[in-house]
Amino acid sequence: MHSHDTSAEVLTQAIVRYAVDRVRIDPPLDGPRTVVELKAMAGRTITEGGIGGLEALRVFADVLAPSCISVDHPRFLSFVPAAPTEAAVLFDLVVGASSIYAGSWLEGGGAVFAENEALRWIADLVGMPAEAGGVFVRGGTAGNLSALIAARHRWRERAAGAHDRTRGLIVASKGAHSSVASAARAMDADVVMVAADAEGRLQVDSLRECIEGLDSIDSARLFAMVATCGTTNAGVIDPLEAVAEVAGELGIWFHVDGAYGGAGLVAPSVRDRYRGIEHADSFIVDPHKWLFAPFDCCALLYRDPLQARRAHTQHAEYLDVLQHDDEWNPSDFAHHLSRRARGLPFWFSLATYGTAAYRDAVEQSLKVAHEGADRIAAAEHLELVMRPELSVVLFRRRGWTPDEYQRWSDRLLADGVGFVVPTSWNGETVLRLCVVNPRTTIDDIQLIIDSLA
Repeated sequence: MHSHDTSAEVLTQAIVRYAVDRVRIDPPLDGPRTVVELKAMAGRTITEGGIGGLEALRVFADVLAPSCISVDHPRFLSFVPAAPTEAAVLFDLVVGASSIYAGSWLEGGGAVFAENEALRWIADLVGMPAEAGGVFVRGGTAGNLSALIAARHRWRERAAGAHDRTRGLIVASKGAHSSVASAARAMDADVVMVAADAEGRLQVDSLRECIEGLDSIDSARLFAMVATCGTTNAGVIDPLEAVAEVAGELGIWFHVDGAYGGAGLVAPSVRDRYRGIEHADSFIVDPHKWLFAPFDCCALLYRDPLQARRAHTQHAEYLDVLQHDDEWNPSDFAHHLSRRARGLPFWFSLATYGTAAYRDAVEQSLKVAHEGADRIAAAEHLELVMRPELSVVLFRRRGWTPDEYQRWSDRLLADGVGFVVPTSWNGETVLRLCVVNPRTTIDDIQLIIDSLA
């Protein structure tokens, strides 16, 4: 099973050819099939004797892959798409083939060094100090949870044991990602949601009123404040400078969730909207969203990584050999131990194309989104909900019911035209386009507009 014989060589060539073809051709949109359909088409794939690599590859290529929507299709405009570069995808094959354990410097120092180079670039975009650092984790949910664990640890550490059994409290906006509430549940903490303005940004006046309204017990429980730069549903940025000021006055941890929108830091055209982000104690951005890396990849950064290390380092007899102050063990900076070198494809792509290419690609997405919003505003049958701040466009089809939105969305996918699903805005069903793929053109947006007539 582990030997490389003639049949393994044939399989190797077939898999590499499939992978190369997949990144070089325009992907079909494809779409889901039912369990019944897949059972009938795929047959029994797990057997005592095996079906052979070529047959397994055929089943995947002919049946399973076409049953998955291509997230990198230029008209995949739902949720937050992905648009990994060819270099990143191809190097992901190398990462898998290299069998690198990237949880410790001892075992994966070369990989960790490269990952840290990519993290440093992001830290510089944020404006974090030279000593800042972190780790690549699975996604924004894991990143937010790990950052908030570190925040709570600092709060308890400063209290010298007084809060070791106190249930902590987090303040966030109603526009914050659902993973903040999920992290609080996992940590057995509470979240106070502060009112957002008409476009979904945290309201600073409401934040101050919320803080002033806490009684002495709740005030003592407060350990973190979360702001968002690029909300998932509307793509707006909280007033980071003002939130940082409030967090600084209270002496609590300031975390910024930039899972989607943090990539906008690359673009000079919108960089000024992130003022205040440099004060963050922790920050996340998902390169698999708008920084052109394959799944799964979230960059988690700490202003003071030693604080995060104290919160996350696992202690066991067999791990003691890893604990040297001068070594950077990625397992010490999040709620994980084992990890693949998931930041390497991102590093390889950055090293291959250069940061200027990333700047230009993000600016291209912004240009298409904003020009698309102009065309939506000009269409008689459509209406913008708001002007886009980043690359999310919210709009409505005049006169449509929720059922009409859903039927249109289903038909668009079934016809292989695009993938756009309805969302909700203040209780109203509307449509949402998220543009992060530089191969998405204004003609793609116009096709969507015309299909709504």
